[in-house]
Amino acid sequence: MIVETLRVFVTVAEQLNFSRAAELLNLSQPGVSLHIRNLENEFGATLMHRSPKMVKLTEAGDILYRRAKEILLLHEAAKQDIMRLHDKVTGSLHIGASFTIGEYVLPRMLATFAMKYPQADIELTIGNTAEIIQAVQHQRLDLGLVEGEVWLSSLHIRPYAKDEMIIIAAANHPLAALRVVDTTNLNNQVWVLREPGSGTRAFSDRLLDTTGCTPKKTYVFNSSQGVKEAVLAGLGISMLSRCIVQKELEHGELVELVVKGIQQERNFSLITSPEMASTRVHEVFIEQLFPSSL
Repeated sequence: MIVETLRVFVTVAEQLNFSRAAELLNLSQPGVSLHIRNLENEFGATLMHRSPKMVKLTEAGDILYRRAKEILLLHEAAKQDIMRLHDKVTGSLHIGASFTIGEYVLPRMLATFAMKYPQADIELTIGNTAEIIQAVQHQRLDLGLVEGEVWLSSLHIRPYAKDEMIIIAAANHPLAALRVVDTTNLNNQVWVLREPGSGTRAFSDRLLDTTGCTPKKTYVFNSSQGVKEAVLAGLGISMLSRCIVQKELEHGELVELVVKGIQQERNFSLITSPEMASTRVHEVFIEQLFPSSL
C-alpha cells in the first residue's frame, strides 16, 4: 500500500539516516532503499541525495515530505473514524513523561490501560520536563505528562493531578532528629539536586530562592532515583515527590523534614500540541486521566 511506502519515506526524511530508519521501522536497510527507489520511479524525480555520510532531501523530496505527512495524518484519521463505528480502540500512542511520572506514576496507569485496551500499542519516552515539552512541541510525541508549572502559548496545558513535594534526609542525618525544621536549619546544608530542565529542580530552586537558603555544597543527578540513592547514602538532603520515597519513609530509611509555612504542592499536567491530530486511542487515554469529566 502506498501509505506504507510514504511512512518509510517520512521516517528516512526525519532521521536522515537509512540505518536508523530501518531500525525504527523493523525493516532491512535494503528494504527501506527499495521503498525510496519505488517512490523516485513513480514520481520520476530524485527525492534524496545520499552518500555514506549524509542523506539530504532534494527540492522534490521536501515537497513530497510535506504532502506525505498530510496523507499519513488523513489516513490515520480515516482509520480512527472507521474504528469508532465499531467502538474499537486500536493504533499507537507515543507518550512522553518526566521522570517522577514516568518512573513512579505512569507504569500502573499503563498496566490498567493495556488490560482494558489490549489492541492499543503504547510507547513511553522518559526525560526531564524540558525535554518532554520540546518533543511535544515538535510533534515527536503524541502527548506529554510533566511535573511543575508549564506556561507556553504554543501548547495545550491541562493539570490533571496534584503532587506533594517533601524535603528528605537519611535516618542518620543530623537534621533527622528534629523532624520539624525551619528555614535556618536548611541553610548551609549539602543539597542533592536534579539537573536543570527538571521540574523537580525548578521546584527545589524556587524553595531555596524563596527561603533565602544557600547550600553549603550541591550534587547534581539526572534522575530522581539517583537523588534518592544519594540521600540514602548520606550525601545530603533533597526535595522529591512523596510518591518516590514513600517506601523508604515507611521503612525508616529516610525521614521527612517538615517545614512549617512552606507551600510544597505542585501540578502534574497533560501537554499536547494543537497541531497533532487526535486519534481514538489518544482520546481514550486522556479520558482515563480525567474520569470525573466523563
